[in-house]
Amino acid sequence: MLFYVTNRKLCEQNFFHRMEELAKGRPEAILLREKDLSLKEYELLAIQAKKICDKYKVSLIINQNIITAKKLNLSSIHLSMHDFRKYKDEVLCFQQRGVSIHSLSEALEAQKLGASYLIAGHIYPTNCKKGIAPRGIKFLKEICHSVTIPVFAIGGIHKDKVKEIEKTGAKGICIMSEAMTCKNPSMLKNDFGI
Repeated sequence: MLFYVTNRKLCEQNFFHRMEELAKGRPEAILLREKDLSLKEYELLAIQAKKICDKYKVSLIINQNIITAKKLNLSSIHLSMHDFRKYKDEVLCFQQRGVSIHSLSEALEAQKLGASYLIAGHIYPTNCKKGIAPRGIKFLKEICHSVTIPVFAIGGIHKDKVKEIEKTGAKGICIMSEAMTCKNPSMLKNDFGI
């Protein structure tokens, strides 16, 4: 399974055009990250993103903004571990509750609190986390073998790493940088062989 994670600051072209091209490729979901926006700005962006995702029957996952996800009647929300702890009861209304984790203890806690899936990272070196050592493939494998919910890998993932990730037991991968910068976004899923 393949999730695209947005970062409009990496996108050299019109962001909505990029989203449309990505959605055409039919990933499992697009996670609308955009952490730097105000709630109102994020909501306006999410409204447009939802139209695009609906057109191509791709799931849109809202990052952190519970109010926006509820307003748009979406079934999925993604939170940091900190916010999942804080809002665990409030997000029970969502069918899918994703949580970003960075340690085994967080993975186990997130599962216990009702997470539907985990995004574990960062696995490989990435410009998005410059100066921070990657957690590596051994970390990913440990997470996958310690929880019963799906785990998705994130961080520095290129097509040459897919087979290695699949061997860990991960359910899929998340791609941000390449999704925002590749030359042919509608074919990215095929390029990754997913």
